[in-house]
Amino acid sequence: MITSALVTIASVDFDRLVEFYTQLLGAAPDRYIPNVYAEFPIAGLRLGIFRPKSINQDEFGYHSQSGMSLCLEVDSLERSIDKLAKLGYPPPGQITIASHGREIYAYDPDGNRLILHQGS
Repeated sequence: MITSALVTIASVDFDRLVEFYTQLLGAAPDRYIPNVYAEFPIAGLRLGIFRPKSINQDEFGYHSQSGMSLCLEVDSLERSIDKLAKLGYPPPGQITIASHGREIYAYDPDGNRLILHQGS
């Protein structure tokens, strides 16, 4: 029986990535081993399996890009986009409408895909 789950991201530039997520999430990690491990609590971690829209399928088809995304449900896409821009990582595309609400793709400093989602 599974009692909990977490998603991990490997990074050779550990400090930069920890700082990015500290700023993005607005909180320091609750578990931290310098230069080794940081863990951030994010409300209600969920694993989603989805089929990308046809306009995004090329992004998932390359071996250099992962089919895995860190999806973060937010209360305001616009505020979240502004926050990412202030951190120096503005989303490269536009807000799209998905069957479950509005979303936008963004990327962390290591190029890991973030999907910011605002429910309808």
